[in-house]
Amino acid sequence: MTFNENDLKQIEKKGITLQDVNRQIQLFEKGLPFVNLKEAATLSDGIVKIEKDKEQAFIDLFENKRPNLSITKFVPASGAATRMFKFLFSFLKKYKPNNGTINSYINKNKANDMSLFLVGMEKLPFYDKVLQKTRDQHSDYEDYSNDKRIMAFITTMLDIDKLNFSFYPKGLLPFHKYKDHVATAFEEHLFEAALYGSSNQEANLHFTISEQHNHIFDEEFKRIEEIVEEKTNTKFNISFSYQKQSTDTIAVTADNEPFRNSDGSLLFRPSGHGALLENLNDLDADIAFIKNIDNVVVYKYEQDVAYYKKLLGGILLELQSQAFEYLELLDSGSVDEEKIIEIAEFLTQKLNVDLSEEFEKYATKYQIEYLHDKLNRPLRVCGMVKNEGEPGGGPFWVKDERGYTSLQIVESAQINKKNKLQKAILVNSTHFNPVDLVCGLKNYKGKSFDLKKFVDPKTAFISMKTKTGKDIKALELPGLWNGSMAYWNTIFVEVPLVTFNPVKTVNDLLKAQHQIT
Repeated sequence: MTFNENDLKQIEKKGITLQDVNRQIQLFEKGLPFVNLKEAATLSDGIVKIEKDKEQAFIDLFENKRPNLSITKFVPASGAATRMFKFLFSFLKKYKPNNGTINSYINKNKANDMSLFLVGMEKLPFYDKVLQKTRDQHSDYEDYSNDKRIMAFITTMLDIDKLNFSFYPKGLLPFHKYKDHVATAFEEHLFEAALYGSSNQEANLHFTISEQHNHIFDEEFKRIEEIVEEKTNTKFNISFSYQKQSTDTIAVTADNEPFRNSDGSLLFRPSGHGALLENLNDLDADIAFIKNIDNVVVYKYEQDVAYYKKLLGGILLELQSQAFEYLELLDSGSVDEEKIIEIAEFLTQKLNVDLSEEFEKYATKYQIEYLHDKLNRPLRVCGMVKNEGEPGGGPFWVKDERGYTSLQIVESAQINKKNKLQKAILVNSTHFNPVDLVCGLKNYKGKSFDLKKFVDPKTAFISMKTKTGKDIKALELPGLWNGSMAYWNTIFVEVPLVTFNPVKTVNDLLKAQHQIT
């Protein structure tokens, strides 16, 4: 691909190499393969269920090792709240007061979201704030009809020149209303981290945010820092980072030519949450808990959530400790055949690693090298919840082009749904991924892994978008917990639904886990 001088300057300024850009264009030209599902991961076949009487032992292990660990809670938090209010924007666009009542609009459009919103709006955490602002803006509000009051409330909440809620990052919207204050999701993450993500009364949290929101996150932390630290007896070390421009990917036309903006410049786009692998890779932590910004609960449920986080942490530490012991033994060179078999069985039975059929034929020296390579990898323990129709990725056994199978979190967009067998595996899956991970980021010598070495680049996505009315192709990097962790050692553990309470629409704030009473 030939680029002009301005193109080369633009590419260099973003911190991308010309080789990277050409490689991305080749991916558009060649296309990317769908994953090859072997079967869904299920209980006793890829997903571990910890018996109730065994849970406490793992939690105790985590609690005992916690004081000597560097722990960070890693929270992707760049998302704007726009999608939370999608059905309300649709209502404002479609509803014409002269053509009928809001009730008739709901019936005609089967607008169940709108109906639920109106029934529950007084329970929303920001109801009082929006109502007060609405009254301030409309001096004759009390004389309005019910429909006109509703319209005034919604426009006050969403209009750019009023409260403009959809502009804010989801993490800074009011999420939970307590007796004496209203808490954001950001604040709830701090309270929750004190319960399981702290060590020696200190908690490290890292939020990936949009650069435009940096100052408002800083202001929110300053506002709540003293209160939260006093209530939790925990000091919080908060850090922020942005999705790096060097992870942006080039957009192309339908003919795989670089798409150009009206000023002739190349169009680069953010490459999805897979770009955050760079941010995770920059952390200096023994273990990291990963959880999305909108998956929080009111305080009375936080102990339940923390219980299962500690459980996952304990499972990781036990497996990691055994892996480290085996790695040191392999380094020593004093490994007999019996011990080699024991280590191989640990890999297959505990870490779900598919060993080569030729392994038994290898000379001892190569068996040791092979086992060392398979053991010396980042480790992740992922909570999985029963599938109740929520959107999102799921746990599957995936077969690669060499015939090896591994446990992977797969998004539906990666699956060829035109293939009946693949679609049947997807439809019959029993669990899905709530983004509930605990990750071991350091090796047995205490050095941080270079996480970029464990990515499967073929699990990137190509999606169709539009720009100024023209069709373009966009490239998303392998998802952070999908292909970006493809070559990690992976364990899936069933956790209850109480651990998964995302706020995808404003109406989710009406669910029990987001309400005080």
